[in-house]
Amino acid sequence: MRIARIAGPSGPSYAVQGGDGSWVGFDTLGIEAVTTGELVAASDALAKLDVESLSGGVSDPKFLAPVVAPGKIMAIGLNYADHIRETNSNTPPNPILFMKANTSLTGPEDDIVVDPEMTKMADYENELTVIIGQRSKGISQDEALGAVFGYTIGNDVTARDCMKADGQLVRSKSFDTYCPIGPWITTADEVPDPQDLHVKTLVSGEVRQDSSTSEMVYPVDYLIHFLAKGMTLEPGDVLLTGTPHGVGFVMDPPRFLTPGDVVECEIEGLGRLRNNVVAPKS
Repeated sequence: MRIARIAGPSGPSYAVQGGDGSWVGFDTLGIEAVTTGELVAASDALAKLDVESLSGGVSDPKFLAPVVAPGKIMAIGLNYADHIRETNSNTPPNPILFMKANTSLTGPEDDIVVDPEMTKMADYENELTVIIGQRSKGISQDEALGAVFGYTIGNDVTARDCMKADGQLVRSKSFDTYCPIGPWITTADEVPDPQDLHVKTLVSGEVRQDSSTSEMVYPVDYLIHFLAKGMTLEPGDVLLTGTPHGVGFVMDPPRFLTPGDVVECEIEGLGRLRNNVVAPKS
């Protein structure tokens, strides 16, 4: 099942993709959900839908970020073997966790704003993104995928110069618009193996990242297990799971995002983000 958040005459609303490819609003289905936590809470009602029989919805919607008011946006650093090799880094003995601010969220078709007064080194990171579906603490690795509501795509945009200057990750990865996400959430039952998905990123038509989630050092089930040892994961929480090789700062010479670029992040079966890079409005 694909669940999107779309713009409409009455405002944003969640919608499910029907058998004819159109997007049918929750309001017509008698399902209420505004936040991602509420979306997850509606899982039982969603499971009863005969999606293939749904039709007559919006055929070409404006997609919005499918994540609203998550309790946590968590992200993992250095989690792809090919990215570790390209950066001449050591494999971390445990997953490297950092957080991104909720205010960094933006939609799958919205602009990424790069302010040259804030950074000269804005970079892209295409990441398989997990939506947590059940409250979890102390969950085993064997049970961890059962705690996943669905998957989507996230772009962990990063100001590399700010990251280096700060000596930590959070601010450089939390600028407004630095977390495009979407275009929809694909429920977990449609992704039997999250470790076997093709990941591809293009910048202005040029392929930059071309890899697979099989390159993850710590797979999704282990990440959930590891994080839930010490913190409670809650429905609607978001987890970006790391990025593969091909980021801009390791190119020779380095190539960073500048206004006029178009960043396209694709993950097999999950759709595509397409974001224009723009300067701040004066």
